[in-house]
Amino acid sequence: MRYLPKSPAEREAMLAEIGAASIDDLFAVIPAEHRLKHDLNVPRAHAESEIIDYFRAAGTKNATDYASFLGAGAYRHYRPVIIDSLIQRGEFLTSYTPYQAEISQGTLQAIFEFQTMIAELTGMDVANASMYDGSTGAAEAVMMAVRVTGRHKAVVASTVHPEYREVLATYAKHQGLPTALIGYDAETGRLDLAALEAKVTEETAAVLVQSPNFFGVIEDIPAIAAIAHAKRALLIVSIAEAISLGVVRPPVEADIVSMEAQSFGVALSYGGPFCGVIAAKEQFVRQMPGRLVGQTVDSTGYRGFVLTLSTREQHIRREKATSNICTNQALVALMATIFLSVYGKEGIRELAEHNLAKANYAAQTLSAQPGAKLLFKGAPRFHEFVLQTEEAPAAWSQRLLDNKIVGGIDLSRWYPELQNCTLWCATEIVTRANIDTAAKVLAAWPVEAL
Repeated sequence: MRYLPKSPAEREAMLAEIGAASIDDLFAVIPAEHRLKHDLNVPRAHAESEIIDYFRAAGTKNATDYASFLGAGAYRHYRPVIIDSLIQRGEFLTSYTPYQAEISQGTLQAIFEFQTMIAELTGMDVANASMYDGSTGAAEAVMMAVRVTGRHKAVVASTVHPEYREVLATYAKHQGLPTALIGYDAETGRLDLAALEAKVTEETAAVLVQSPNFFGVIEDIPAIAAIAHAKRALLIVSIAEAISLGVVRPPVEADIVSMEAQSFGVALSYGGPFCGVIAAKEQFVRQMPGRLVGQTVDSTGYRGFVLTLSTREQHIRREKATSNICTNQALVALMATIFLSVYGKEGIRELAEHNLAKANYAAQTLSAQPGAKLLFKGAPRFHEFVLQTEEAPAAWSQRLLDNKIVGGIDLSRWYPELQNCTLWCATEIVTRANIDTAAKVLAAWPVEAL
């Protein structure tokens, strides 16, 4: 009964209670052509020991010893071992939403510390207790701007992560929210400011940009803010690479900052769970989705923590809720809190500087190879860069894989005009030897072409 908790007798009793004669009656509302009428084509049942052996064997196929130059919103950074040691403590690992503050002080304090550090990093007045990830955070930020302004149009930079834009498109479609897409300057990779100015109107609720953007280029946030605010639209700055805040000036001109905090000690884990953030100016706090932990004192004067704002429909009247899918990733946010505590202010700066220097060396070395060219050199960037090659990426990608290196990601899938262009990322995990080997592989193609 371990995996089948309902016995045949219990199932019969349940069917009788709801007035159904059989399981088939229960599913009669589903058209017959869409009902499964045969057993699933799956292997036989396995013993627990057999399952463990299976997954151990499958795990040996993982390419754990490959160097990787992938980035594009999911970044490979070193995770201090203390993170897993602490988050696996029962007090954290098994905790649920802290409804009862009197018995949830540890969880509430951890969230409060997370909010505080995020607010300091982003230059905003207040940050929420985290969200699902950067993509939903960006979309929720746009919805927040709609509520604040009472307007129903948005302007989005094409250099915002393509998958973030896809999530926003889903939100916008069902909210009846038209969005206008703004292109980028071909020389710098930055947002086209003239096009932006032409698109922002008195009906625009929000301007959404990303910095560093999807090409790794740092946007001119003060100039963008001036254009948005001239029409009383809110500026939302999305940050996909949180480590950049170690050296990049925080977007203090923004009204709302949406960030993916995965780089702060959260494992890649095949794409999640990650840790989204929304931070904002204080006057917008009541339209912020999710929850907010605050600090107070009890009747005896001791410091305590409470849920100050909780705007989910689970907690308040549905019509007053700011979102219905903004559960915070408390355990994942705790990873980020531990990471930031371990590194500290100077450590985060040094880590960011290391990434910056590593990427600069990689960009210069790879672009110096025959047939390779560095794009968007006219603007500052962080640890990602766009490389254009005369040879198709599919060819040199396979040669890199033969040398246990995963190269950059092909940009043409999202930007058809960027043929043979790839996005490369170099974090502190990438070694100089990895970069030099990748350069030799790229340099080999003219000989092979002959």
